[in-house]
Amino acid sequence: MTQPTTRPAVRHFPLYIAGERVDTDEHAYALSVRTVLEPSTPETAALFHLLREGSQEELHAHPHVLCSAALSTPEHGQAALRAAADAVPRLRAVTVDERLAFVRDLMRKFQEHRTELSRLLRLEGCPRLLAEAQLNALLDLVRPESLEHARVLLRQEITTDRHTIVLQRQPDGVVCVNPPPNAPLFGVVALSALLAGNAIVIRVPRSCAASLSYALHNVIIPAMEARGIPAGTINVLCADYEVTMRQWLASPLTASVFYFGSSQEGLELERSCVEHGKKAILELSGNDGVMVWHDADLEHAAAALTEAFYASGQVCFSPKYVIAHPAIADDLLDRLSTAAAALRPGDPERTDTALSPVLHSTAFHRRLDEALAGGATKVCGGRRVDVDGEPSAHGLFIEPTIVRVDGFEEADTNTAVREESYFPLLAVVVPEDEPGLLARSIRFINDNAYGMRNSLWAEDPAVIEQFTTQVSNGGMLKVNDSHMSVTPCLAGLGGTGRSGGTYGELSYPFLRASRMQAVTIAHTRVHPREAMLGTH
Repeated sequence: MTQPTTRPAVRHFPLYIAGERVDTDEHAYALSVRTVLEPSTPETAALFHLLREGSQEELHAHPHVLCSAALSTPEHGQAALRAAADAVPRLRAVTVDERLAFVRDLMRKFQEHRTELSRLLRLEGCPRLLAEAQLNALLDLVRPESLEHARVLLRQEITTDRHTIVLQRQPDGVVCVNPPPNAPLFGVVALSALLAGNAIVIRVPRSCAASLSYALHNVIIPAMEARGIPAGTINVLCADYEVTMRQWLASPLTASVFYFGSSQEGLELERSCVEHGKKAILELSGNDGVMVWHDADLEHAAAALTEAFYASGQVCFSPKYVIAHPAIADDLLDRLSTAAAALRPGDPERTDTALSPVLHSTAFHRRLDEALAGGATKVCGGRRVDVDGEPSAHGLFIEPTIVRVDGFEEADTNTAVREESYFPLLAVVVPEDEPGLLARSIRFINDNAYGMRNSLWAEDPAVIEQFTTQVSNGGMLKVNDSHMSVTPCLAGLGGTGRSGGTYGELSYPFLRASRMQAVTIAHTRVHPREAMLGTH
């Protein structure tokens, strides 16, 4: 199945600390998805030999090596924290307008490098559709309307007959960012915390360094340097997660930790942050629900639900379960089955597939077996297949899988419905048609332990009103729209419950990494006693 391919341009990325590029003797290597799709080829075997015994020159010459990144030591980590702490007071002299201008520059830079970033994402294993969606999300953060919205949220001024009142955000200080291990480029969104005047220390994952390193070193850092933003505002490490997190928690210089990852690890980290006096900003697992009412546009609803299988369901804010009104459930399931069957695996570098290799196939089959034992019925899918879509016991892909669960009582205890499924599995709950069904459906959504996004497909304005006012679960509610798409001016991050932690909500990083401060300036002279007694 091997086909000729253009040789990726191999790059080496140093650390970036206090405005200086710092190289080290130890390097991590980012590998192409070829090593997963073609594990038995001579090229892959040779690569693993080189990783043990080869030179840097030999590794860079290998077609499956995308880049190398300098590995940092704890000493580098401490230097990065100190550089960030030193930058924070200097950032106070950088006005909000100047910070916004820097971020505005990023839009042009990202557009210049979009093609290469998309290529790197696909080489890392991200399907083209999801690669473009990631880049759209990043670009949306720096569009003029998004930046104007940010300006309003960062500083508001109110004038009364006696006072000018300013509501402004003050930065936390040093914000340490741990990006998502499966999609590290998306961690760039956390850098919008810079808008509040924070300084950043970001850890590039050792295992997937290409796209994020490229964006940092070819887009973000050059734009920052061109604007004269203080050295130390952004610091880049590449190190082991456990070692880095222990250092961040122990350091008095760390103010906040921005963590992308699993709910279990994230909630444990939140407790550790509290113990160490740090703020935890959490982007965790999702178990998003979609309600499809009897008057829904089923063609568009089915298309939106098919997003459940993009990247083989390995996205935290994709649909995970559906509540289908019984009047349209069979029709919807037929449409979903047809759409799911049309999704084919393929090489993300060379095809337009929406599917990815499944990282946890054993967990998928365990979850599917649990669902069926709990009363669910398999509608379609469930087999392991190879890159050509043929059934294979050792296939890296899994067919998009749909299960039907009848009734809320059964759904409430079925793990395919109530727990995050990080694989291509969509549970469709079909409740009984009974009085108060809408209220019961909303209660079911609100009882979800997770809360990233929830969607509704309906035409009745009264149903839309009840859904949007009574669904408290989640950081975002979407109506008659793509579940995963970007909406202008909205961060698209954050959630409630196990998706966002104790203080989870819709998350603008520049708000989550700052605090509200009020300033009042009296512009008429009144004796303080009269002002206090209100007798003026």
